[in-house]
Amino acid sequence: MAGALSNRQFQHQPPSSFSRLLLLLTLLPLTLASIAFVLQWRGGVTDPLTRWSPDQPQFPGMSLADSTPSRRTSDCSNPLSQSLNPSFPYFRDWNFDFSSHLSPKICVTTSTSAGLEQTLPWIFYHKVIGVSSFLLFVEGKAALPNVTRVLESIPGVKVVFRTRELEEQQAKSRIWNETWLASFFYKPCNYELFVKQSLNMEMAIVMARDSGMDWIIHLDTDELMHPAGTPEYSLRQLLADVPGNVDMVIFPNYESSVERDDIKEPFSEVSMFKKNYDHLPKDVYFGNYKESTRGNPNYFLTYGNGKSAARIQDHLRPNGAHRWHNYMKTPKEIKLEEAAVLHYTYTKFSDLTSRRDRCGCKPTKEDVKRCFMLDFDRSAFIIASTATEEEMLQWYRERIVWTDKALNMRLMRKGILTRIYAPTIIIQSLRESGVFSSVIAKATQTNLSKEKFLKSVDSSNSTRNSRSDMLSSRKFDAGRLSQATGRRILKVIDDSLPSAIPPLSPPNYDHADLIT
Repeated sequence: MAGALSNRQFQHQPPSSFSRLLLLLTLLPLTLASIAFVLQWRGGVTDPLTRWSPDQPQFPGMSLADSTPSRRTSDCSNPLSQSLNPSFPYFRDWNFDFSSHLSPKICVTTSTSAGLEQTLPWIFYHKVIGVSSFLLFVEGKAALPNVTRVLESIPGVKVVFRTRELEEQQAKSRIWNETWLASFFYKPCNYELFVKQSLNMEMAIVMARDSGMDWIIHLDTDELMHPAGTPEYSLRQLLADVPGNVDMVIFPNYESSVERDDIKEPFSEVSMFKKNYDHLPKDVYFGNYKESTRGNPNYFLTYGNGKSAARIQDHLRPNGAHRWHNYMKTPKEIKLEEAAVLHYTYTKFSDLTSRRDRCGCKPTKEDVKRCFMLDFDRSAFIIASTATEEEMLQWYRERIVWTDKALNMRLMRKGILTRIYAPTIIIQSLRESGVFSSVIAKATQTNLSKEKFLKSVDSSNSTRNSRSDMLSSRKFDAGRLSQATGRRILKVIDDSLPSAIPPLSPPNYDHADLIT
């Protein structure tokens, strides 16, 4: 009797909490799935495959309509995540032939003897951030047929060989016969390169204007533009926002600070940089000056006066490798507070000997002044010319490699040193997606015509022969000049006229009180 009563009581009890939980867990996924289906059907959710489809390539800053991308504070780890547009949509058309859609159109020009291992990452990185065209004045390794074959296959790249014809044309150029560059004539190594860069820049202005470019920038192939301050990491957008009455934009340079002595690919392996004086408070700069120089002659190893972009217009001319000028007016310029040029200088141990091998100066304190404009270059040349391999490596580690992690962290907290990962991310992504290997493979599979091949070989040979044949009047050996020519040159040099702006060191600690 008692057992039957207990069974009836159990049968009339309400469902347990466990049953309710089980029912809830069953209905919840079905409800969420239904909501997701409705949203997707109504277009409320973007399909990731559609968003990243290579059928509609979209580079940073290439959108024709202005838009304000949303910012997410959780995206600090990825410097490129602030853009709504995919940063590297090159999965299909990897040659980046989108120059017709870019506005403003930007031309980068350089004088280089570097090989493909350096030039290809340099070109495609700048394509990603919005550069339209490249004018490469090549000689040495860069002028070899197998190298130029690859370079000329890239859309937007124009290769200019240093031939006898080019040098004859430049010998008649306007700036060669003017006084503002004359103080750099007839000197070897860096001085000769500086003159050559200026002559090439003069030609590049004409070529860039003829091709419809809006801005021109002179860079070396160990420099990368860093368009910080733009939501899309876009150099194109940066220059698009410059007021129309501005003629020149100054980009202060940051200098690489390598942390190892075995760097092979600087653009991919270096992420620590020393900030420019222009981007630091005066008290921070001078307050940490001695720690930052680490026994070197100056705050930076090499130059500290940045590079510049010029709006292409009438009467534009170069003013040395770092600046531009105008024959008819003083250009209005602005200096950017965030964007910079990243200078990867002495990033490899072999850079010591490569500089030594390019110059025939004597390794003495007096003679190196004829070859190099900056003190550290002079010291490095003397060490590379007189020390053993082991001594050079020790000197390199002490003066260039930042091995003291405590010091690095201290200067990082002060703002002297900074981490910049965007170039590494871009170039590693390009390499992993096969961009560099693909452009090489495509160029080597294309058969060159016999005429073009012979022209490349002849241009390469003339590069080596032209120094003695055509440039004797520009070399430092002024003894070959006729007396009449020598008198004419001395007569036109006037110290009262402003000279071209050379590579300059950052402010010295001894001049701290003179800087306001």
